[in-house]
Amino acid sequence: MTACPANKSFPPLKWVGFDVDGVMTDGGIILDNNGVETKRFHSRDGHALKLLVRSGLKVAIITGRRSAVVERRAAELGIAEVFQNVLDKGEAFQEILAAQSLRPEETAFAGDDMVDLPILRRCGLSMAPADASSEVLAVVNFITRSPGGGGAVREMVEHVLKGLGLWNDLVARYSA
Repeated sequence: MTACPANKSFPPLKWVGFDVDGVMTDGGIILDNNGVETKRFHSRDGHALKLLVRSGLKVAIITGRRSAVVERRAAELGIAEVFQNVLDKGEAFQEILAAQSLRPEETAFAGDDMVDLPILRRCGLSMAPADASSEVLAVVNFITRSPGGGGAVREMVEHVLKGLGLWNDLVARYSA
C-alpha cells in the first residue's frame, strides 16, 4: 500500500504537542481522600498517539499541572518530551523552538483553553477539541467533532498524518 500524497498546503510539520486536561482527557480531575489523582484517557486517542510517535514526528505534552498519571501515560505511549507544571506555555514553546532548532510553522499544537493561546497563535497548525473554550475555537485551524478525552486526539492525529501523506503506510499493517 502506498502513502496518500501529502497536502501541498499542509504545514511541513516536525513536532506535534498536546495539552492534557481538556484535550487528552475530558478535563475532569479526580482527587481521592489520599490526594491520589485519577484521569480518564480514551484508548483510540492512545493508539493514535502511538501511530504519531511511529511516524517519526517529535511528539510532546505540555501541561500546566504536574501529575504522575501523565508521566505514566506518556511512557506507555512512547512520548519522551513531557513538560509539566508549565506556568507560561508561550515561554515554554519558545524554549522548545530554540532547543530543537524548529520554526513555528514546523509545529502543531492541540489546546482547549486560554492558557494554550500563546502556542496556538504561533504554531503552524493549531487544533482544538469540539468543546474547547470559545476563545480557542475562534483562533484554531482544525476543530474536531469529538470532545476532549472522547476521541478528539484520534481525529487530530489522523488529520496530521493524512495531511503529511503518512497515514496509509502507518495503518497498512492492520489491513493485511
